Amino acid sequence: MKYTIKFFSQLILSGTLVLCGVSCSDFLEEPDRSNFTMENYFTKPEHAESVVNSIYENLRNVLGGGFGGAPWMMLEFATGLANTELGQAQNSIFVRNLVNNSDNGYGATYWTNHYRGIANANLAIAKIPGISMNEAAKKRYLGEARFLRALYYYDLVRIFGNISLITEPVDLKSPDLYPAQVPQEEVYKVIVADLIEAEASGLPYTDATGRASLGAVKSLLSSVYLTMAGFPLQKGAEYYKKAADKAKEVVDSGKFSLFPSYDDLRNPAKKNIGENIFMAQFVAFVLPSNWQTSIIPYNQGISAYTDETGAIFANKEFVESYENGDKRAAEKQFYYTSFSLRSDRTKTRNLGGYYLYKHFDTEAQLSTTSSGLNWTMMRYAEVLLTYAEAENEANGPSAAVYEAVNAIRRRAQLPDLAGLTKVELREAIWKERWHELSFENKTWYDMTRLRKAFNVTTKKFEDFAGHKFSYGPVLKERELLFPIPTAEIRNNNKLKQNTGY
Repeated sequence: MKYTIKFFSQLILSGTLVLCGVSCSDFLEEPDRSNFTMENYFTKPEHAESVVNSIYENLRNVLGGGFGGAPWMMLEFATGLANTELGQAQNSIFVRNLVNNSDNGYGATYWTNHYRGIANANLAIAKIPGISMNEAAKKRYLGEARFLRALYYYDLVRIFGNISLITEPVDLKSPDLYPAQVPQEEVYKVIVADLIEAEASGLPYTDATGRASLGAVKSLLSSVYLTMAGFPLQKGAEYYKKAADKAKEVVDSGKFSLFPSYDDLRNPAKKNIGENIFMAQFVAFVLPSNWQTSIIPYNQGISAYTDETGAIFANKEFVESYENGDKRAAEKQFYYTSFSLRSDRTKTRNLGGYYLYKHFDTEAQLSTTSSGLNWTMMRYAEVLLTYAEAENEANGPSAAVYEAVNAIRRRAQLPDLAGLTKVELREAIWKERWHELSFENKTWYDMTRLRKAFNVTTKKFEDFAGHKFSYGPVLKERELLFPIPTAEIRNNNKLKQNTGY
């Protein structure tokens, strides 16, 4: 991991992170970088803000699109529920066909960018305490840094398994310059400790600027506990209860609510509020989100964007697995199958597939070609489903469990669930997670913590290993993790490749 020694220069260059509460003039202003050193930089309150801002930047770097696909798609193609028209996107095709290897650039991007975010978080946690500034503000910045470090590690440990755990700044003399891997449980201990400390850091419960909030911390912690209850740690009932209790704190706060319309999920005006608990931030014409060209069909002339790549869309069989009458599967809700032509908006073209409307920025697609749509990393619907699943596992069906999952179903115009056994309700909640959180980088994580996959034909859950995708490939045990990137194995002989790669 030689890149870890580069974090300081990256920090200075990336200290202009866009957050919605910051004016364009603020984040476009060029500072004088000629005299920045480790000794004189961390001396002012604005330096604390700058180092924390730098941690957010790497949230954006796995997102995107284009003719090479994008790293975020890796977690979607691994579910067997996504398709692509982009023949040159070999990284996508290898994952989709379950012939992935350690040379995949998507995995390398996750590894490198997440460790860069961790490096900046480590720097913030080490240096901010020594800055003379308002103590409450200092505590909040440290809370943000710990939340973000936890978030990066949470992704890495689920994607790669046993990974290197670095919690201090690294330089050429550091023992962590070439760190060994640690068991996953050690990583989870740091994640939980960071989030518990972030909970006590004085963060506001919500933050419409897009910064980390107490609601985001508690939501992430509920997800972490849910994962720890399942595979690979299998901590069971105690951690299902922890997950349920933490999710219930978010629910009982009354600070978040489901949007009345699915259109609000893709409305840039609704970012960081309502259902959106935490998001990766983008701003049109400054730092625009760039996955719009990936979610439109290949060269069918429907968009103001000229690059129509067809990089990712939903498998027909998956969309057809939604219940009859489920609003989410209706046209231009979560998916779309037709659209007007760029050359004549009075004419409509059948697109021949189910494309992703959930992430579709209408204004950008029809006119501006610059999207300010944020990427949702945590939303209230997930918290409700986490609570429902965890509480059902801990204590069985209850009115509260039914209310949480039925709130999701009512918005989808589906009848309430009732009268189910614990096992029946468990699978009903899982199905809601698959259908509600589709194409939000959640499903593969659910598959690996449950060791289950959804059969779109039988509409039942079956064991992960041996599950056959609707288009042929069969999951093996090795697909429970992604391979550690080749470059990292070569650079650090203490790293051992995951089994099967």
